[in-house]
Amino acid sequence: LEEPIVEPVKGKNFSLMRDENEEREAYGDGMIQKEENKEDDLVSDRYLASLVANETTRTRRSVALVGHLHTGKTSLVDLLIEQTKVPFSKGFGIHGPRSAMEAHRGGGPRTTDTLQSEQDRQLSIKSCPITLCLPDTRGKTYALTTIDCPGHTNFHDESVASLRVADGAALVVDAIEGIMLHTEMLLRQIISEGLPLVLVINKIDRLVLELKLPPDDMYHKLRNVIDSVNAYVSHHSNGRYPKLSPDRGNVIFASSMHGYAFSLESFATQYLDQLDFDVEEEEDVFGSFKNHGGLGRNLTPEAFAKRLWGNAYLDPKTRTFQRRSNECAPDPVTGLSPKRTFVQFVLEPLYKMYTLCLGEPEKDVEKAFRSLGVLLGKEHLRASARPLMRVVFRKYFGTSTGFVDTIVQHVPSPAAAAKGKVARCYSGPLSSRVVESMIKCDSHGPLVIHVAKLYAEPDGQSFSAFGRIYSGSVKPGDRVKVLGEAYTPDDDEDMAFATVSSVWIPRGRTRTEVMMARAGNWVLLGGVDSDIIKTATIVGAGKSNFGGDDGDGEIHVFSPLKFPHAGGESTMKLAVEPLNPAELPKMIEGLRRVSKSYPMSTTRVEESGEHILFGTGELYLDCLMHDLRTVYSDIEVKVADPVVGFRETVVETSSIKCISETANKRNTLTFTAEPLDDGLAEKLEAGKVNLNWDNKKLGRFFQTKYDWDLLSSRSVWAFGSSPTHGTNILLDDTLPSEVDKSLLLSCKPSIVQGFQWATREGPLCEEPVRSTKFKILDVALADKGIHRGGGQIIPTARKTVHSAFLTATPRLMEPWYQLQIQCPGSIVNAIQPVLAKRRGHIVHDKPIPGSPLFSVKAFIPVLDSFGFETDLRTFTQGQAMVHSVFDHWAIVPGDPLDKNIVLYPLEPSPPKCLARDFLVKTRRRKGLSDDVSLSKFFDEGMREQLLQNQNGEGMTSLTN
Repeated sequence: LEEPIVEPVKGKNFSLMRDENEEREAYGDGMIQKEENKEDDLVSDRYLASLVANETTRTRRSVALVGHLHTGKTSLVDLLIEQTKVPFSKGFGIHGPRSAMEAHRGGGPRTTDTLQSEQDRQLSIKSCPITLCLPDTRGKTYALTTIDCPGHTNFHDESVASLRVADGAALVVDAIEGIMLHTEMLLRQIISEGLPLVLVINKIDRLVLELKLPPDDMYHKLRNVIDSVNAYVSHHSNGRYPKLSPDRGNVIFASSMHGYAFSLESFATQYLDQLDFDVEEEEDVFGSFKNHGGLGRNLTPEAFAKRLWGNAYLDPKTRTFQRRSNECAPDPVTGLSPKRTFVQFVLEPLYKMYTLCLGEPEKDVEKAFRSLGVLLGKEHLRASARPLMRVVFRKYFGTSTGFVDTIVQHVPSPAAAAKGKVARCYSGPLSSRVVESMIKCDSHGPLVIHVAKLYAEPDGQSFSAFGRIYSGSVKPGDRVKVLGEAYTPDDDEDMAFATVSSVWIPRGRTRTEVMMARAGNWVLLGGVDSDIIKTATIVGAGKSNFGGDDGDGEIHVFSPLKFPHAGGESTMKLAVEPLNPAELPKMIEGLRRVSKSYPMSTTRVEESGEHILFGTGELYLDCLMHDLRTVYSDIEVKVADPVVGFRETVVETSSIKCISETANKRNTLTFTAEPLDDGLAEKLEAGKVNLNWDNKKLGRFFQTKYDWDLLSSRSVWAFGSSPTHGTNILLDDTLPSEVDKSLLLSCKPSIVQGFQWATREGPLCEEPVRSTKFKILDVALADKGIHRGGGQIIPTARKTVHSAFLTATPRLMEPWYQLQIQCPGSIVNAIQPVLAKRRGHIVHDKPIPGSPLFSVKAFIPVLDSFGFETDLRTFTQGQAMVHSVFDHWAIVPGDPLDKNIVLYPLEPSPPKCLARDFLVKTRRRKGLSDDVSLSKFFDEGMREQLLQNQNGEGMTSLTN
């Protein structure tokens, strides 16, 4: 027997998530040690549930923690989690939960890495929301929902989904690296979402321990990082965003490895508190306070914090702050001019604390830190440097109230942020009562929830929906309507009914079930995932949610996620099929679940029957295949070599007018094609042009931006292939004196549908058409409507669009990556040959200020990028780090229709033959003939005209 009669239950261990009920079952017998003991929580789940159920939203905040790869976002969340536990609990040991973790294991438990693959790879793959009760400096507790986002450029879509539902963004930047490739993408996304921004400069310990910068140089390095972020934000927001500056309270300095994060105000509070100690008798790490007598007794922490940044100097003689050092008296001990207050009061004490931990005798360490109120036992003093530093900083700084203060001050509450979020994300009019309820964050109003992300359950069969409650209240058992992305009040096909089975508060690896959640909360919902593809809008099933029933105005959905800074769509694709053909249904269901789990992943079935999986990069596709095999389908899957998606375009105007007749010979359409203006396709793709604009506004846009004539600018019929974000334009260029406009308008929907079908699958190799303008020059339509129905017009319009395309010198386009290579300056020149072998090139290289590293910007075709990262690391012996993201489409050199080109198997094609090579291989892979056929796209009369026309000689390469 191949299969057992009673098949054993197979458990899946891909997820580290546990429900509270499962935890009680797993740990009830005491056989397995529990990672997080509920007795060690400073705040009970009951108290957290009461915050969620409270009608006021003033004590709730939501922030997306975003940043480049390995900037310490997950370890920063670990630091916040530690502060919700009883210090030095039994399971954590005397040095804290992360002090004994090896550096190669990430330096901590990585609580928000909830997948086993994330723990194995040592990087975050999925975003993870976690709600914590954290106190501010005054001791007031806030429910802070932090969404830990991946830093790898391939998983930029996770950050986009998190930013869509969050009320603010905390951008984490490495103190050495500064702004990186993904940092720039995230900043542009934050600006487009209009979210408040807080800057967290993490890993400042690296400046001390690795680069060994003097305190003055460290100040200039930190200032350079802040200035570069400000310059980038100001340039892309046109000055709309407030300046980031430590003295304004929106910059946090942190070392998540060593357990501290502070703002200037929290540090000033901590610093001034030390004046309560008797420092006359013994020296402390801050130096003797005799030279600064009176400091702090006449200053509030807020006033002191404003003087701890920039050109601020403390005059040791007058005890006043000056803007220039030459205006101050020299130090009476050293005789030198005073240093900046940030260097004197912040950096130098930190340096001395690090120095004590690294190299001083135990007695000196114990004595010095005792003067700061940090009492160290023998077990601490005898520990190695890393646990000792963690204990010292943890005890000195205590809880990171500076982080909470900054978030509370600069990120609005859900009620305050609702108006801006609804205006940017809601697709309907803003005048209905439902919208008013969302803006007020009314918990007694109609239920409206925006679901932006689906998280897989531990069984791998279902998902929990993560969303923000804009209005109303939700509880288990509620009957709701799930509105998909394609839902409109006029077309409710993409709508389904569901029953909420559970409502959870996200807690990282665990989640707390609650009986009710009100507006202004971020929750996980169970039982509603079956009809959600990517995002959804959930409303109550009662009639009061719909204006058609009570006069409120029809409800609309929240706009789907867009990824303009990552190319808009995935360009790398992989063909998959099951090893056992009988398991095809299992694989199809697995592909459907994979597509749900990853926001930018899509699936497609070609006409040849092969299933295509689209992703943003090699690592992204590797994660997709891992989940398909082990999580969602549990079958063996065969994969083909990865390839990329192409685009079809034209570079000239059609050589002749292309005419096609309908099958009943009663209608004819005449089209021409020409390339779009430079840059217009990118604006159309980004949604910066809307066909719903009135004719004057639309005409003014094309006239002023691209110098179109008045008739053309007001005759735009449609975009293709997407009706809203298509990169092709259909123009009505007919004249009323020659064409019956009433008949033409009656056929407009059919012509537009044929145009969008044609641009979705181009004539060269059935790839989408890009950056092409199609003009309707003439039409002859039958008088009777029965003879000009959609069955006649749609296929003819498609055929005419394709024929016009083929007569306009068609070309293939391929995607290109932008690369950011981080490496020592000595190997920059050695990178060029590795790139040149793959048709890539370096644009520029520049040193990273304050570090020995260089940042190299380069471009490489996506098709030639497979294995490039591995090759470069091998070639440079691991000294180079590569980050890549889709940047633009470029025309492939050569004529794809030139039959005179001879392709040799197993040999690379020269540059002029690449277009033909790509065309033939793509058509073969899709089960098409090697060449484009004339008879498929041209009528017999058109074929004769092409062969006779001198300008059509280039078309003779097509097969008759």
